[in-house]
Amino acid sequence: MKAPIDWEWRHFDALSGADLYAVMASRQDVFILEQTCLYPDLDGYDQGAHHLLGWRTVDGARVLAAYLRCLAPGVKYDEMSLGRVLTTKDARGGGSGRALVAEGIACAERQYPGQRIRIGAQQHLEPFYASFGFTTVSAPYDEDGIMHIDMLR
Repeated sequence: MKAPIDWEWRHFDALSGADLYAVMASRQDVFILEQTCLYPDLDGYDQGAHHLLGWRTVDGARVLAAYLRCLAPGVKYDEMSLGRVLTTKDARGGGSGRALVAEGIACAERQYPGQRIRIGAQQHLEPFYASFGFTTVSAPYDEDGIMHIDMLR
């Protein structure tokens, strides 16, 4: 059985150097290396974002297991948005991704009450996000070699 996840919701300015390093390393591992997708991960949005970090204790060490960021309404879309959603390879299976998205929605709705949430989702994850109440609002489009769709909740 995997250790429970401890969630932290932090603005960029409240992230320690070690926490930011763990986030950037995980984003690189998942989005660039695992998905073999060369794209500019450092996009200028992180500094103004809130970040949800999911930590597990493994062999006495705190390890990042899950992550997403939340952008305020009007920053990327008219609505607030969740993005860079990931679970690390060791954390997959057993519902970590489902727990991450549920916690992310709850944190985002507390941060920006009454606002809708827009995501740019990988198309193959459409049923997963639909299970959280997201509906597809765009035709499929290619983003960095991966088919995506916009979804709204």
